[in-house]
This record gives sequence, C-alpha cells and structure tokens, in this order.
Amino acid sequence: MRRLSPAARIRYFFAALTAGAAMLGTTALLVPSSAAAPGGNCTFYSDESHDTVVGQYGRDCCNNRIAWGTTTQHYECGGCFTCTPPPR
Repeated sequence: MRRLSPAARIRYFFAALTAGAAMLGTTALLVPSSAAAPGGNCTFYSDESHDTVVGQYGRDCCNNRIAWGTTTQHYECGGCFTCTPPPR
C-alpha cells in the first residue's frame, strides 16, 4: 500500500474541512425559521363592543414582532396580523 506524502495529507485534510464547512453552512440555511403563532396574536379593545383597538401583541405574517398599546380584559386572539415592512 502506498503512503501519502505530508503535503497530500494536508491537502486532503483541508479539502475535507472545506467540504464539511460547506455542508454545515448549507444545513444552517435550510433550517426553517420559527413561524408566527396565530393563536398568540391578540388585539385588545377599549370595551366589550370591540369598536376601538387600544393595542396589539404577537407577530405578523412575516414573523416581525408586534407590540404596541395597552392590554385590557376585552380582547380577541388568533389570526395573522398584516405584514408591513419595517421602517427604513
């Protein structure tokens, strides 16, 4: 059996290291991000007539965090908030 030279060993080592890093990077890009949980999206109203919105908490359909206003005992949870691009 033929032995590898030290230079060939180093080349094979770095080739394997590069291939492993490429596979790890590809795997990291393919992992799905956590989706917004519609059940955790709540809209809060000023009274039981649900006419005036006073706050919203949760995530929109683009998975951006939504948190504004106040919480009250009058609320509805579920659905997906409208996805709006962040301000620039």
